[in-house]
Amino acid sequence: MKPKIVIFDFDGTLADTRHNIVVTLQRTMRDRGLELRTEEECAQTIGLTLLDSFRVMYPEMSLDDAEACVKHYRDIFYRSIEESIPQLFSGVAPTLERLRELGVVMSIASSRSSPSLILFIRSMGIEHHFSLVLGSDSVANHKPHPEPVLHTLQKLGFEPSEAIVVGDMPVDISMARNASLCSVGVSYGNATREELEAAGADYVIDSFEELLGIVE
Repeated sequence: MKPKIVIFDFDGTLADTRHNIVVTLQRTMRDRGLELRTEEECAQTIGLTLLDSFRVMYPEMSLDDAEACVKHYRDIFYRSIEESIPQLFSGVAPTLERLRELGVVMSIASSRSSPSLILFIRSMGIEHHFSLVLGSDSVANHKPHPEPVLHTLQKLGFEPSEAIVVGDMPVDISMARNASLCSVGVSYGNATREELEAAGADYVIDSFEELLGIVE
């Protein structure tokens, strides 16, 4: 059965935010005197909440210190947010338009906080495509927990069999599997095709336009 609703991740799926995230993470590390993590180590945590990202990269870090890192990161980020509007990946804008024409309902479930998420999709001119936008502050349990997906389905009135999740990280695929949803991994984001397949993705696509072959 063709999906009636597509639940998208944001970072690394719709928009290329890798550079801004990594630079801000590394600046936070330097400012707080932490051992610097590489670009790859930082990128591996994209898809997690900021709090979880710091705790993954610094397992010995206390919760209080991790929360202080999150605050510092956001202070840096919001001071330059107007210059940090990301670019949509190639093919995203016309594909979203086509999905809309087909009557497919679309939503976003992101580990990014809602204020920046909403600012970004408004600035990129794609907000009107989405019936629901969930940030990290919209749910109690985050990816790979199924709550973002289950909340979306309940709110918009769909069954798991009618939905698919599209994301670039194993946590997106795991979230979908934990909610018994079909999942599509995108290989152009922050994880490899092999990592997405190992996580259990039902499909892996190399360009956003290929999604139409699954949905149409």
